[in-house]
Amino acid sequence: MEREELHDLLEQLWDRYDREEFISADPIAVPHRFASRDDREIAGFLAATIAWGSRPMIVRNGLRMMHFLDDAPHDFVRNASERELAKLSGFVHRTFNGGDLIQFVRSIRAICERHGGLGRFVEASYASTGDMRRVLAAFREEFFRTEHPERCRKHVSSIERGASCKRLCMYFRWMVRHDDRGVDFGLWRTIPPSALYLPLDLHTGNMGRALGLLARRQNDWRAVEEITAALRTFDADDPVRYDFALFGAGIDGFLK
Repeated sequence: MEREELHDLLEQLWDRYDREEFISADPIAVPHRFASRDDREIAGFLAATIAWGSRPMIVRNGLRMMHFLDDAPHDFVRNASERELAKLSGFVHRTFNGGDLIQFVRSIRAICERHGGLGRFVEASYASTGDMRRVLAAFREEFFRTEHPERCRKHVSSIERGASCKRLCMYFRWMVRHDDRGVDFGLWRTIPPSALYLPLDLHTGNMGRALGLLARRQNDWRAVEEITAALRTFDADDPVRYDFALFGAGIDGFLK
């Protein structure tokens, strides 16, 4: 496919999938239930954390998780008593269980107390480094400053170990990107969309390879950098907007 043809295809697919109709079937539906920045940051991070498996199950369990948090995630994180925290033990999504959720609430609370919120930490980290790769590493380090069981660490990927960090990249996309489409939130305005990296998963990886955007076979951080660099040649200011094009087409069987 010629470059111009590929660009036209990406634009057509972006226009098809970057729409409000996309929201209800996607994990981003969970933070969309809330209006405040604080609620959306926390709900978004927790929904992104469990974003593996089938999308209907992710959305269903994400909404169920919010019910465990009294459908007021910021207030619950900041003020829940030990007795209220213990009630979270009944939650489970695949290998993410109630104990993990309790620890995640504790870690989010600690970041809120130290920095004023998840977004404020991320924005400050980007302001000091100008590099989202370093922000990804700093976020994980800060998150696990709070005492935690070792098993919890597997639920936040490590860029320093070469992981694709798909769920964190997706969360950052939700919080940073802003346009008139109404899907992403654009809450973290001090971070430019140009700094983002593609949330690389099975669908975006397969579509990227089929379209000649990605040669690397592994879905690791080196592949994230490769495909994001390719997308920046089509839109340097907002390369990750093509996440919708690649993921949506992959889900809908574009390659079949």
